[in-house]
Amino acid sequence: MSHIRWGRAAVLVALGMGVLAGGAAARAAAEDERGFKSLFDGKTLEGWKAVDPTYWSVEDGAITGKITQEHPLKENLYLVWQGGELADFELKLKSRLNGSPGINNGFQFRSKLLPNHDIAGYQVDNNLTTDWLVRLYDEHGRETLAYRGTKTAIDENGRRTTTEIPGATGPAHFRLEDWHEYHLICVGPRLTLKVNDRLAAEVIDLDPKQQDFSGILGLQLHSGPPTTVQFKDIRLKVLKPR
Repeated sequence: MSHIRWGRAAVLVALGMGVLAGGAAARAAAEDERGFKSLFDGKTLEGWKAVDPTYWSVEDGAITGKITQEHPLKENLYLVWQGGELADFELKLKSRLNGSPGINNGFQFRSKLLPNHDIAGYQVDNNLTTDWLVRLYDEHGRETLAYRGTKTAIDENGRRTTTEIPGATGPAHFRLEDWHEYHLICVGPRLTLKVNDRLAAEVIDLDPKQQDFSGILGLQLHSGPPTTVQFKDIRLKVLKPR
């Protein structure tokens, strides 16, 4: 009889510990998200604007950009967040990219809108069927700054020193075709990109002629063959206002 009571007690203790552990995990998740605000309501494109909105919609609870044979795209198109320019910040978002081999996509940050509605500046860039998959890029500028698995330091004269990030090279731990999360951290000249909580690429940009300390945020739909790109769970934490 005592053995039965002890079994029940053990179960109750285990359940109690599970509740405590679950509560600790929930608190940890809440702490991680403290200070972040959502930029997408999951239902509409409110707060976002494109020069041609016919390429953008909300599908599966995600902002969706789509190129089809019936609706081709000859020039890059951006869906721009209307909340103003960003300086130092953290951005988290989930994305996936599907379509023809070699298609390219990404999102702009600390960038500027050009008169023809194109965008120039820093970009998180991705590309199907490449070894690197993800990189930090300078659109309409210096192009590749750091491929996945590398850290690039750019000095005051524009000279670069690139080193490998331990554990970030080799086969990727994610697929662009599946949902994966970007965590971008911009503080002064340092740009840090994580994918699924693992450091992927980093740039320290000290070139006064090229560096940007603030600018707009825009989701890209890259011109080319049929493409579907999606973004969801977009959260922003402002570290220093513009």
